[in-house]
Amino acid sequence: MIFNKNTNRAPAVAGQFYPSSAPSLQNKLEELFSQAVAVKTSQPLRAIVSPHAGYIFSGEVAATAFKQIPANKSYKNIFVLASSHRYTFGGAAVYTEGNYETPLGEITVNKKIGKQLLASSAVVTNHNKSHLNEHSLEVQLPFLQYRLAKDFKLVPIILGTHSADTCKKLAKVLQPYFTAENLFVISTDFSHYPSYENANLVDHITADAICTNKPKKLLKAIEKNKDKKIGNLATSLCGWTSVLTLMHITKNQDFELKKLAYKNSGDNKFYGEKDRVVGYWAIGVYEKAVFEISPSEKEEILELARHSISLFLGKDVAEKKAKKSNNGILDQKAGAFISIYIHNELRGCIGGFAGEKTLREMIKRFAVSATNDQRFNPIEPYELDSMTLEVSVLTPLKKIKSIDEFELGKHGIYIQSGFNSGTFLPQVADKTGWSKEEFLGRCSKNKAGIGWDGWKTAELYTYEVAIVKDDQEKTS
Repeated sequence: MIFNKNTNRAPAVAGQFYPSSAPSLQNKLEELFSQAVAVKTSQPLRAIVSPHAGYIFSGEVAATAFKQIPANKSYKNIFVLASSHRYTFGGAAVYTEGNYETPLGEITVNKKIGKQLLASSAVVTNHNKSHLNEHSLEVQLPFLQYRLAKDFKLVPIILGTHSADTCKKLAKVLQPYFTAENLFVISTDFSHYPSYENANLVDHITADAICTNKPKKLLKAIEKNKDKKIGNLATSLCGWTSVLTLMHITKNQDFELKKLAYKNSGDNKFYGEKDRVVGYWAIGVYEKAVFEISPSEKEEILELARHSISLFLGKDVAEKKAKKSNNGILDQKAGAFISIYIHNELRGCIGGFAGEKTLREMIKRFAVSATNDQRFNPIEPYELDSMTLEVSVLTPLKKIKSIDEFELGKHGIYIQSGFNSGTFLPQVADKTGWSKEEFLGRCSKNKAGIGWDGWKTAELYTYEVAIVKDDQEKTS
């Protein structure tokens, strides 16, 4: 790998915070990801909060944050926000002089977006010195390289401000980029240097305040922690400006912040001292579920689809009686698409939009139809033991006037022109990695049959989905 050494930001803490050789770093990341847990949810991930200490201390927590990223996800840009440990200046510095390097290779910096940010507000500066030796941003990058096999573009931002008001202004600048096409990574450790027990207390208070998604509550929690006069507590949240910026972006919107994992440096059985520790949280920022579907309703949805398919194929099966909900999601008018997988390969996907039928009726109808999707060989009774199901519950269609209202990865698209129509579910974007233009063009040509550019003169509708699927894939 040849780097442009004149302008690239070279690794500054390789060999200190993480291994300096590519093979050793790869092995370490593999170990950390094997220890991390992926939280099962159908809610799209939009941002993560990850610690930035040495991997021996915070690596497992960081890997848990990054493991929430879908392995095959293709992002246009990764914005990494990290607060400076060495410099204080009035705003945030975006690096545009070159690319970032790690032992795993060179990461392309999106200089175009960086320059757009610089031109958009005085809050954004080109304080390059703040990037050169800062570990808090650098240590996040190998996790991204390991998790995202596909190339991605980086927007590296170091915050030098200690002003809550400046964080609010920065959030306004970054808001247009907080879309499903991009991922935000927020770098921060939590409490510094209290005892093990006090770190657990303080860090849970701070994390709970973050998960309210209310910036004022975070600031109050930090002040209350300070007022407790806890011995050796230097800070509750070293990257509070980065976290606060994120919260100003997500507040008053349909996002849910979830705690994923916690440890502090005292949990390291070889080097962890209990009298002076640093705390680490992994937190995920997700889009709120489109529908509130309870665990029992999810079970009922899948059982209803599975039983309908089995009966249609003539298999004598006893219906498992899931707890039937009264006046729940199944009794509402909602659209549905049923996807059938055999040995993890798609063998049928058919559905429709909300009309006068309830979700219960829609599932029964389309589960049967999906067994004979003409694009695939029909499902045979002997294949039922290898079948897994995915049920997409659809919101009503919303007509849009501009594709600016369509968010790739969040919205499905429905294109209608005369008697011709076609749709792609939102998860198609995740599975294919298509751009917005490809998504629309392929739907227009392959689904609606009106040509690649037909969507430009057609009626466009968006919708969202809640996905219910089998937990375990059947491979035999």
